[in-house]
Amino acid sequence: MNKTLNIGAPWAIGAFRVVVGFLFLCHGLSTLFAWPVAPWGGQTSTWTDWPGGWAAVIELVGGILIIVGFGTRTAAFIGSGSMAVAYFWKHQSDGVLPIQNDGDSVVLFCWALLLLVFIGPGAAALSNVLGRTRSESTPEADSESELVTSA
Repeated sequence: MNKTLNIGAPWAIGAFRVVVGFLFLCHGLSTLFAWPVAPWGGQTSTWTDWPGGWAAVIELVGGILIIVGFGTRTAAFIGSGSMAVAYFWKHQSDGVLPIQNDGDSVVLFCWALLLLVFIGPGAAALSNVLGRTRSESTPEADSESELVTSA
């Protein structure tokens, strides 16, 4: 059972990355363009609005990068930090617990993105494909992979 789970883990992490990235992207699209739905309160922001517009740009760009798996750890780190700021800046003053202050999604995004910082993009990430292409084309990478496989 563990062997099967270990084999499937990179694919589960990749699916997790895509879902979290898509949800993060939807928040940015909603805030900036009212698509797929208008944001809470009905008011969109421009990217120059502080702090909402800037946060929406982080959600938009970060969500795309996380979905495709390119720069996942960096995008997730920045996104996680922006969600932590949003929680303490906007939500914390309305109550101690996230259930009291409508900060549930912000907290979940913060921790889900932070998890991606540590576990990486998983399978089917663009960075894996580009890394594999680069390493296959250099002779140094071939000799390093032989050392790893023989050890």
